[in-house]
Amino acid sequence: MGIALAGDDVAARGPARRALDLLYLGAGYAAGVFLVAIFAIMMAMSVGRQFAINIPAGDDFASWCMAAMAFLGLAHTFKRGEMIRVGLLLERLHGRTKQIAEITALGIATAFILYFTRYAVQMTYDSWRFNDVAQGVVALPLWIPQLGFAGGLAILSIALIDEMVNVVGGGRPSYEKGSPDETPDEFIERISQGGGG
Repeated sequence: MGIALAGDDVAARGPARRALDLLYLGAGYAAGVFLVAIFAIMMAMSVGRQFAINIPAGDDFASWCMAAMAFLGLAHTFKRGEMIRVGLLLERLHGRTKQIAEITALGIATAFILYFTRYAVQMTYDSWRFNDVAQGVVALPLWIPQLGFAGGLAILSIALIDEMVNVVGGGRPSYEKGSPDETPDEFIERISQGGGG
């Protein structure tokens, strides 16, 4: 049920691998729950207008849910290979050269995401420490909606480090779809069947 990594035998996976896969999958499900919450809030607001029923801070809650959905879904999307990546250069490389290029790309991505994660966690902690509240109708403590933002970035950081360890160890990136020897016709066929790029 978890995210399968290329070359992994499910029975041979250790508890750390299973825990990480569950973390990514759980974050993906949480993103889905927030997506459903956005739909429910927007429908309630639309129907409420017809009956002159106002939902206090409905727009605020929808935007907080949207931020949580977007950031919590990042790690799962990345590990499944569904995140948009510009691989024009990497797709042309093979062997050790490709591995070094993948490690370099993952290193740069990890550095950026760790930088953003540090400040997102600091912002959330400061909101909690200073008792910041939303300025809208509902005075919700701001650290609560900020948890989705900071948590999503933290989980993405873990996913990038996990992927870096995998690639440095000689493994094939889990986000890479298709076989390395895939022909252009096979690629087009896989894409047309919804297999992602």
